[in-house]
Amino acid sequence: MRIVTWNKHLTRNSAVAKSGTAQPRQETRIQKKNKELILGAALEVFSSYGFRGSTIDQIANQAGLSKPNLLYYFPSKEAIHAALLDALLDTWLDPLRALDPEGEPVAEILDYVHRKLEMSRMYPRESRLFANEIIQGAPRILENLEGELRALVDEKAAVLEDWMTAGKIAQTHPHHLIFSIWSLTQHYADFEVQVRAIRTKQDIYEEADTFLQNLFTRLLKV
Repeated sequence: MRIVTWNKHLTRNSAVAKSGTAQPRQETRIQKKNKELILGAALEVFSSYGFRGSTIDQIANQAGLSKPNLLYYFPSKEAIHAALLDALLDTWLDPLRALDPEGEPVAEILDYVHRKLEMSRMYPRESRLFANEIIQGAPRILENLEGELRALVDEKAAVLEDWMTAGKIAQTHPHHLIFSIWSLTQHYADFEVQVRAIRTKQDIYEEADTFLQNLFTRLLKV
């Protein structure tokens, strides 16, 4: 189950879901397993129906647990959604954090493109969960977007601008360069059904990686 890759974030977030403070008792193996089941089921439901269209009953059914059992671990749909989004945001920012100001500029940007596309390949449901939240106006994560995300993007945009000023990459708008990387990589997760309907028997991610590497290489060439 893909959700297991988020355990370091989800364990922390789900532990505070009821009271806002860490639970003092060590979780049992069964408790950890049930939380993973719930969060994995919620990811499937939320990414398919959005927050408003999803219910606790749907998540419980998807997890194969009773509603009272689910509510033992999470007091509400909002608490489950918050745990997923917190973990997703932290994971989603990792590739941009890895952009190294001391690295070779074109290679650093192409690596970022590749990492973002790989995240779309590995985590399509997570990408759709994020997209659904944004489409609804980001009511549950707007503070994070205006805080941590904006600060990180501004920091990396400044790095890109320094590279442009030094003549290491072509002049372009640094923020919109980052936005274009987001849109051209996350498209393959958010609109996967459409892409696969057209490219039925192809490895769309291998094709996309080659295309995007060529596209951004030409865009960045001085």
